Amino acid sequence: MGLIEIILIAVGLAMDAFAVSIAAGTSGKLGGKRGIFRLSFHFGLFQALMPVVGWYAGVHIAALISAIDHWVAFALLLFVGIRMIKGSFDTQTDSFKEDPSRGASLVILSIATSIDALAVGLSLAMLEVNIWYPCVIIGVITAGLSVIGIQTGKFFGRKLGSRMELVGGAILILIGCRILISHLIQEL
Repeated sequence: MGLIEIILIAVGLAMDAFAVSIAAGTSGKLGGKRGIFRLSFHFGLFQALMPVVGWYAGVHIAALISAIDHWVAFALLLFVGIRMIKGSFDTQTDSFKEDPSRGASLVILSIATSIDALAVGLSLAMLEVNIWYPCVIIGVITAGLSVIGIQTGKFFGRKLGSRMELVGGAILILIGCRILISHLIQEL
């Protein structure tokens, strides 16, 4: 597998993290440069490690993983998206009560945006590709696009306020729906 193919896979995998980063940036709760670093680092780390997990999981449990990965991603993104939409209407509460680059929010978002990478790891194992090189590229590209997404979200969040939080929540739900629908269509 060549560098161009790996980069295309990495960009494709990073799109969910990019969109979620935009939503997180609109929240206005990221703790400055440290928060941006934490969120983008963890998105990149999870995106890089999930193919390794998929690689080592091997062919024996591929059917089990593929049967539930889309449901898990959908549920996690739906949960966070609904919280963001609710927060956009309620001036007393925020979708992220605290910095989304910390604690449970960070873990939920990191897992939700990287589950598809698990399947990529399984595919790379079947293609007998050395897993470490693609994983590093996937992680770096995801982290970089996450930083860009956060900055984009911050810019629009300052300009449009809570309306962007509504848009961010809707984006998360749409990403979850896209993941679910694309997997269900593949099963047909």
